[in-house]
Amino acid sequence: MISDLQKALTYFNTDKHQWYGWKNIADGEVYSNLKLNDETAVMPTEEEINAKIAELTVIRNRQDAYGSIADQLDMQYWDNVNGTTTWKDHIAQVKADNPKP
Repeated sequence: MISDLQKALTYFNTDKHQWYGWKNIADGEVYSNLKLNDETAVMPTEEEINAKIAELTVIRNRQDAYGSIADQLDMQYWDNVNGTTTWKDHIAQVKADNPKP
């Protein structure tokens, strides 16, 4: 499974293939253990990486909380039949519980 750090790093230097690596993989996948594999790549700051990880965490939490597309379509169907707003309320609650950073 790809770590949050790796997911965040894919956002930077998207036009470069494998632009980063690890100085020593035994030390773990942490920002301080990064090395550039491509001298034309720009190394993001630790703050930029942490901000991207926070953004990706919100996205993942929202995706998990939204539920499946099938469940959402079922909510929308029954809202239409019953004149309710269950789906709309559910989506609003997920967004309120998981605000963007």
